[in-house]
Amino acid sequence: MRALPAGHLSLSFAICFTVGSSLLFIFSASQLNPLCLWLSVPVLLILLGYSYTKRFTIYSHLFLGLCLGLAPLGAWIAVRGDVRPTPLLLSLIVLLWTAGFDIIYACQDVEFDRRKNLFSIPKHFGIGTALRVSLGLHALMLLLLFGLFFIEGLSWISLIGISVVGCLLGYEHSLVRPNDLSRINAAFFTVNGYISALLLLAVGLDKLI
Repeated sequence: MRALPAGHLSLSFAICFTVGSSLLFIFSASQLNPLCLWLSVPVLLILLGYSYTKRFTIYSHLFLGLCLGLAPLGAWIAVRGDVRPTPLLLSLIVLLWTAGFDIIYACQDVEFDRRKNLFSIPKHFGIGTALRVSLGLHALMLLLLFGLFFIEGLSWISLIGISVVGCLLGYEHSLVRPNDLSRINAAFFTVNGYISALLLLAVGLDKLI
């Protein structure tokens, strides 16, 4: 159980910490460029609003994907001060990737979601269908990664990295079955950790060599 519902932190502390962090976030954005400042409040609302989406929509997984997907776009805007197609495509890739693995992780929470009247794709459609939706999202993510490879004219290093990512995604989905969720932590934490590190290494080497 997390710190707040477990009683390890008081509600007043959580509110003060959130408000303070939010103000620091907006101030930091203002020190980058005007576009970052203007976008800081909408981004903050998106990040703070994610937790509430499970109370009214089964598509909270996509909302979480949006939260993480804003990272590459935000980094681009912080450095360049504008918006281009490439960071938008990369953000969409992260959105699909995150939503896919969040659906996998949510499969173990179906009974809890039912008791608390929360919304999720596994609860609404069943675990089998949810895993197929996750696979579809990851297949689209991989397709967009190859698209990014061609659009940016990346080298064979990135091509190998993206191909291995595809294999890892396949392995991730092989670990989880509707009637066997015992390896869900390996699929969710371990494999996705390798995927993120591999993509960083491949594209980084591509740009350096």
